[in-house]
Amino acid sequence: MESSARILSPTQFPSIFSLPNLNRGNVFPVRPIKPRASKSMRLHCSKMYVPGFGEASPESKAARNLHNFFTYVAVRIVTAQLESYNPEAYLELMEFLDRHSLNDGDKFLASLMRESSRHKSLALRILEVRSAYCKNDFEWDNLKRLAFKMVGESNTRIMREYLTETSPSDTEK
Repeated sequence: MESSARILSPTQFPSIFSLPNLNRGNVFPVRPIKPRASKSMRLHCSKMYVPGFGEASPESKAARNLHNFFTYVAVRIVTAQLESYNPEAYLELMEFLDRHSLNDGDKFLASLMRESSRHKSLALRILEVRSAYCKNDFEWDNLKRLAFKMVGESNTRIMREYLTETSPSDTEK
């Protein structure tokens, strides 16, 4: 025989559990309840929970932006190289840049690869440069140091400006 009685957890109705003799008549049998996996369970994590990023973490979003930035840097390097030793290829790449956005690096390179066989070689060169720059030349430690420095300086500046605006000055006395 099924019982339609619902088992209440202490977090749902905490005032009920302070009543004396609650379990003597076995009206509401009290059994340990397994906690559900929910957003409140994230409180046990040692890192901050950042809402609003959906399935991707802030680090994942930043990595995606860096990925597109590395494409931009590689295009700049390749155009500078082409300008000095292959003016014809430089002009072709510049014309392609005028027609296509670099906001999505992978989309840009896929389009460049499919444009023509000459453009395909340019795309392959950009892919090589992007990978080499990311692995060998980008200064990851410098990025972290600069990010910390910028956040610290910005926070200090904003707090100083606020205090200046809200504090009475010596000339008002």
